[in-house]
Amino acid sequence: MRGITSAGCALLLLISLSAEAKGNAESGKAKAAAVCAACHGADGTKPSTPDQPILAGQYYDYLVRALTDYKVGHRNNPIMKGFAAGLSKQDIEDLAAWFASQKSPLHDQR
Repeated sequence: MRGITSAGCALLLLISLSAEAKGNAESGKAKAAAVCAACHGADGTKPSTPDQPILAGQYYDYLVRALTDYKVGHRNNPIMKGFAAGLSKQDIEDLAAWFASQKSPLHDQR
């Protein structure tokens, strides 16, 4: 590790820890089937109405933030607030990992 400063080592450690902190997609899949599928589809690609978003393929960090914002009231939607209220931090991370790992019809299919 010659030539790497202690700050560089700390940065590498933080990067590796943040990668490990992401949720478990398989746990998220089970939670999504129980909580999210009715409105967003089992894999997040088939919302039941046009005003509900496609969750599949969204960025992990965005999904974590959105669910957390619903949970704490920074986003105002009574239905989502009700669902998010019962989610733990781990549930939110797991759901985000599941939906972020799904292929999305929103992606360019070239």
